Amino acid sequence: MKDLYFKNKVVVITGASSGIGRACAIQFAKEGAHVVIAARSKDKLELTEKEILSMSGAVLSVKADVSSEDECKNLIHKTIDKFGKIDILINNAGISMRAMFEDVQTDVIKKLMDINFYGMLYCTKYALPYILKEGGSLIGVSSLAGITPLPGRTGYSASKHAMNGFLRTLRVEYLKDNLHVLIVHPGFTSSNIRFTALNKEGLPQKESPRNESQMMSSEEVARHIIKAIRKRKREIVLTTQGKILAWLYKRCPTLADILIYREMKKEEKCINNA
Repeated sequence: MKDLYFKNKVVVITGASSGIGRACAIQFAKEGAHVVIAARSKDKLELTEKEILSMSGAVLSVKADVSSEDECKNLIHKTIDKFGKIDILINNAGISMRAMFEDVQTDVIKKLMDINFYGMLYCTKYALPYILKEGGSLIGVSSLAGITPLPGRTGYSASKHAMNGFLRTLRVEYLKDNLHVLIVHPGFTSSNIRFTALNKEGLPQKESPRNESQMMSSEEVARHIIKAIRKRKREIVLTTQGKILAWLYKRCPTLADILIYREMKKEEKCINNA
């Protein structure tokens, strides 16, 4: 018998025009959920919407820049107008960077915080009353960089640590309200985020310094997220390398620092010349 856990649940996904967000949208639609997809690119959103409609899925696409509080508020209001409730919010919208801190312009880090942290905060602020009403799930797509250091990505790591602290605290605040909070820590994932990563001047680098074919796919990440929501897990760390590094950093941080430094030195040319 088919699992009907997500049947008719309303799922809001930010950053749904590509990568993990797009993969989640398609997978949730296959599970019978009503999907609300949001991103800055209207054209890419429409492609995702068409794919879901081709599966006879229920979908609403909303063009939204999550760094704008008003646009986040509008996203939630449009969801309620269309479907009348919110069961699950997946805060996935995000952007990365590659540059040494001494070289990077400070407004680049501010932009990362505006999208990665404040975008999550704004969407959560307006969606939370509806999620609480349904005893639903609040998800933050964080990163291994929210657990361990990641050289060349100070702003990205800071934004993910901020996300983690916010969501963990929110979980405790609503401990008695049946709120499920899940924090997802992908390792290196084959998605668009590295190609749109900002350089020291805030411009997209348009290239990846790593072998994309050796990474976990966005579709596999989406399957892990859906499984974790169904089981109402607190946090998940993805990829074998990610799990080992998270474990090592917790128990032997100095050794972990050395190993992370050696691994990321392979990107030295990309980082220093970004």
